[in-house]
Amino acid sequence: MAKKSKRGSGPRPGSNRAERVAARKERQLAAMAPPPRPFAGLAAECDLVALRAFVASAIADLALVEPGPAEPELTSALPDDSAPSAKSQRPKGIRNEVRLATILPGAVPALVRDATNGPEGLVAMQTDPEPADLTGSLAEAIEWAAHAEPDAEYAPAATSRSLTKLLDVDAQLELVVYDDFSWWFPAGTDVPPEIADMFQRANDSIMPTARLNPKSGVGAPWWVDAGERAHLRWVRPEDEDDLMTALARLHAADRLTLGEGSRFAGSFRTHGLLVPVFDLDNELHHEEWYPGLDRFDEWLTEAMAQTGDLSTAELRSRDGIRGRQVTLR
Repeated sequence: MAKKSKRGSGPRPGSNRAERVAARKERQLAAMAPPPRPFAGLAAECDLVALRAFVASAIADLALVEPGPAEPELTSALPDDSAPSAKSQRPKGIRNEVRLATILPGAVPALVRDATNGPEGLVAMQTDPEPADLTGSLAEAIEWAAHAEPDAEYAPAATSRSLTKLLDVDAQLELVVYDDFSWWFPAGTDVPPEIADMFQRANDSIMPTARLNPKSGVGAPWWVDAGERAHLRWVRPEDEDDLMTALARLHAADRLTLGEGSRFAGSFRTHGLLVPVFDLDNELHHEEWYPGLDRFDEWLTEAMAQTGDLSTAELRSRDGIRGRQVTLR
């Protein structure tokens, strides 16, 4: 009688071979996992996370390391900006201007179009399908948008360069926030009939949104009027555990607030950063929240500088805040 084959039976639990197989699988999974902070190393990290996670309609010029087109020569005649030139071309050896956008028509990663001063690339932070390698896909889209011809169909450039090699790492984003998606189309052009319904639905879904600028310049606070209430989502760059500890100290001291009409709603984690969220009275204009915003920022800075163990009340506060925390993918 032939012996029973052991092929495919796998390593025995507890054996050295089982440990080696498990360790190899862990290494493979770790190599495949996205980085915990995909935009780390960029000064604009917090805004990049916001554009990726929850901002509806905004664009910003990208500061690429590669030289771009020269500034247009000034003349005494005023140019006609009502529509881009149909013949605008990129000079040989010069890249396109590239803008970062929240989302593009059809949720495509990138497109290039004619603009008044030459070809213009647009790169989306929110795409369909979701990329497995976020930073790699974004770098490929930027590289393609910088060099493709207008109206070309997007094809990944398979760049070997990372975002920190493509972008000026010290540059912040000069954001323009919109209450619709009119920027999808160059000035003077009509909405294509085949996407008119989708365009209208997209516009109808946008809620009033504003990027606030605290005195400290730390993080990216975004205000949005959601209807019955407004919200403030403050993307913070600090280490998550340190920030959570500071929030717990403030909660125990009754300082986890932006003032009258505000309520701490919880926090969520996305792209390696923690985002405290406040519910706000939407009867107040977003600029009226600056005093409370800056006061809370000062309190938080003080709490971040504190050392020593948490008190019993602070530990309870931390447990309560963590219990309401969610993670956005």
